[in-house]
Amino acid sequence: MEKESVLYTRAFRLSLFTIFYNIVEGVVSMLIGYQDETLTLFGFGIDSFIEVLSGIGIAVMIFRIRKNPDSSRDSFEISALKITGIAFYLLSAGLLAGVIINIIYQHKPETTLWGIVISLISIAVMVWLMNAKKQVGKLLQSEPIISDSNCTKICIYMSLVLLASSFIYETTGFAYADSLGALGLIYFSVSEGKEAFNKAKGKTCCCSHCGTN
Repeated sequence: MEKESVLYTRAFRLSLFTIFYNIVEGVVSMLIGYQDETLTLFGFGIDSFIEVLSGIGIAVMIFRIRKNPDSSRDSFEISALKITGIAFYLLSAGLLAGVIINIIYQHKPETTLWGIVISLISIAVMVWLMNAKKQVGKLLQSEPIISDSNCTKICIYMSLVLLASSFIYETTGFAYADSLGALGLIYFSVSEGKEAFNKAKGKTCCCSHCGTN
């Protein structure tokens, strides 16, 4: 197996790539989503910034572990997991509010063409990123890095939802395609937020148990 320091360096670089790529993707998606009044694309842009938060959490965790190698990893990992979980719940709440408003006012996007383009690019990039994160996370036996790869996996699912809802609306003009797409994003966001908190809770219990021995 590769040296732990080499693996942490790789994980750190992946987290930096996650941060910078998703900042660009998030800004572009939110601006176009706002301009075209597309809730799913706008929400997808917000999700990109959750990836940024997750990437920052992982980067900080790795930096602190490398700076303090004798310190317990659990407190750092718990914080990283909670950051990811909170961000997913916030996204879910925002999207739900948007869906309700869209349904009440029967709002339709101007176009969803850019949603198709952005989702296709995202799927290609995120599949590579997910596999790279998962590999290094398993080698380091780090739940936050593995959870971060799952966060990336959810971005793939969300990209597919964005692709489907954008394509359906663009080709058929189905009024609720955008809202249904946003509901799909909510489902995945809630699931991942819950999973992140469950993992953090599990580590907390494990730490308490170890402390009583």
